[in-house]
Amino acid sequence: VQLVESGGGSVQAGGSLRLSCAVSGYGYSRYCMGWFRQVQGKEREGIAGITFDGRTTYADSVNGRFTISKDDDNNTLYLQMISLQPEDSGMYYCAARHWCSVVQLTVPYFAYFGRGTQVSVSS
Repeated sequence: VQLVESGGGSVQAGGSLRLSCAVSGYGYSRYCMGWFRQVQGKEREGIAGITFDGRTTYADSVNGRFTISKDDDNNTLYLQMISLQPEDSGMYYCAARHWCSVVQLTVPYFAYFGRGTQVSVSS
């Protein structure tokens, strides 16, 4: 399984970004996928997840501002982020777990992670 993130960058507070994650080498039956972010010196935190049938879950810190979605035809996961704030800055990682019907936004729950894409939000 290979996960490759893209779409990060620098924006001002209040701005928007859409992250993408290209997935390859993966069978899509009963999987979960998620987005995590990590600030240097802190633990990686789960912020959004989606099941094989499209059920989503979000961390309280991003609920209402971030939207996770997927395009199964193109093997791509997305994270639409609006109303970005400086505290949203960090490295964003895509994650995948096979044989899953419920998303748990914890690092041990996911078997695969990408290398990340950096998001910087200035005030």
